[in-house]
Amino acid sequence: QVQLVESGGGLVQPGGSLRLSCAASGSILSTSAMAWYRQAPGKQRDLVARINSGGTINIADSVKGRFTISRDNAKNTVYLQMNSLKPEDTAVYYCNAQNDPFVYWGQGTQVTVSS
Repeated sequence: QVQLVESGGGLVQPGGSLRLSCAASGSILSTSAMAWYRQAPGKQRDLVARINSGGTINIADSVKGRFTISRDNAKNTVYLQMNSLKPEDTAVYYCNAQNDPFVYWGQGTQVTVSS
C-alpha cells in the first residue's frame, strides 16, 4: 500500500513563502509522475504543478513564476516551493502520484494566506 504524506502547510502572510513536502512510502517516486493539486472551499480540485519521471515540469498559469516543483528520488520526496503567496492561494494542497494504472493521493495540507 503506497502512502503519500504531506507536510509544510500553515498560515502565512501575503508575500510570504512556504515549502510543502510529500513523502512517499516505498520506492515509487522515481517511476511516477508526481503532482500537487489544490482545492479551495466550494471549488474543484485543480492541478498546480507536475513533474514526470523524466523531470519534465508543468506549472499552472496561476502560479507560474511563483511556485516550483522538485523531487528527490533518494528521499522519496517531492516538494512544492511557494513564493510571493497571495490570499487566492489559500486551499488544501494535495500530493498526487501517478504510476499507471495506479493513482495515489495524500490526505492534504492546509495553506492559508492571510494578514
